[in-house]
Amino acid sequence: MGQRNPNSVTVMFDRSIASQVKGAVSRFPGANQGNIAVLFAVALLPILSFMGAAIDYTRANSARSSMQAALDSTALMLAKDLSDGRITTDQINAKATAYFTGLYTNKDANSVTINATYSASTSQGSTILINGSGAVTTEFMKVAGFPNINFNTSSTSAWGNVRMRVAIALDNTGSMRDDGKMPAMQTAAKSLIDQLSALAKNPGDIYISIVPFAKDVNMGASNYNQSWIDWSDWDAVNGTCSNTSYTRQSSCVSNGKTWTPKNHNTWTGCFTDRDQNYDTTNTTPTTAAPSTLFPAEQYSYCRTNNDPYLQPIMPLSYDWAQLKTRIDDMEPTGNTNQGIGLAWAWMTLGAGAPFNAPAKDPNFTYKDAIILLTDGFNTQNRWYNNASQIDARQKILCDNAKAANITIYTVQVNTGGDPIQSVLQYCASGADKFFHVTSASQTVAAFSSIGTSLSKLRVAK
Repeated sequence: MGQRNPNSVTVMFDRSIASQVKGAVSRFPGANQGNIAVLFAVALLPILSFMGAAIDYTRANSARSSMQAALDSTALMLAKDLSDGRITTDQINAKATAYFTGLYTNKDANSVTINATYSASTSQGSTILINGSGAVTTEFMKVAGFPNINFNTSSTSAWGNVRMRVAIALDNTGSMRDDGKMPAMQTAAKSLIDQLSALAKNPGDIYISIVPFAKDVNMGASNYNQSWIDWSDWDAVNGTCSNTSYTRQSSCVSNGKTWTPKNHNTWTGCFTDRDQNYDTTNTTPTTAAPSTLFPAEQYSYCRTNNDPYLQPIMPLSYDWAQLKTRIDDMEPTGNTNQGIGLAWAWMTLGAGAPFNAPAKDPNFTYKDAIILLTDGFNTQNRWYNNASQIDARQKILCDNAKAANITIYTVQVNTGGDPIQSVLQYCASGADKFFHVTSASQTVAAFSSIGTSLSKLRVAK
């Protein structure tokens, strides 16, 4: 089906109005009801004026909106060209005009001008400000003495002191093995790393962490000596009783026997959710406040000799090859707990334990983001086996993260015709940051859009 020219709609509407007016005027001399005829004559001009003005303003607004989009893209491309050394400051205006001319296709605008201004050092770093203006010739308002509607807008691209840290939380649950979802996710995530790494001009400009999650997350068994681990639940079910009839600490002790926990070096490396309300924050764990510690769990899928095996979290890094290797090693296993993936993704962005993210240089501005991809509804966490209860905790977590200026993107991979997940829509930092994918093949496009959105965080206004 061909696309309708929007200008043709205006022409048709104009003709329709003209034909109706012509008909009304032709009937006016024969009107028997004099009062009605007089009222009609009095009301006709303002009615037509309002309708005509609405048409002219709609055309002008469309021209301005199109200019804004073209200026935003032009500003980004100029910033990249200048930072890459492909153009000099003397060439900025000429290049801006070339880019803008190729992008701005509105047919109603005339007297269009743009001007680009480069500032080498501002509070935002290096910036390019592009101002644009134009006019739309009116069809109706010119009768009232307004032959043109003028408009203007601007866009600023800032770079040089803007750095980005992105935590990618990826669903590794058992259902990801269906419909090609796991390989599609792996391809998409690796492509995103390539897309984001291209924005980095120097080491540390872009950091990325990878957080595979199922019901638990895996930090690796080698951390068993860390002070930020809570062993109380683990010790209660992993040990031996002086009477081997009892397999839990509670029953062993209540029957007057002695319980001996296993050595912690037999732990498989997984954690379950923190105590409430620390499950909804990225508070740094401390032994002085035991509820802030991370509860160890003997999750079977965290054993290194297990197949499948839940991959450990990879902290913030700009080792792009190693990040992609971690993604390639992922395997689908276990139940869904989106909240723990989000919580640990946020932890990877924090300066405290357990990840101790690199300190932020005060000479730079930082943009922090979390990307969460999942294919299933929440099914299990430390306390609940009910989706609505888990979702409620997750919403609090998302509120807290967004209040801390974390931009959240969510992706629902829905190949089975499930309802859209309201918790994912809620957690996204805006409707444009929630992606509903109905086939595995769409995952790459969704991640590409996220990469583009992240790069546009450089557009200041």
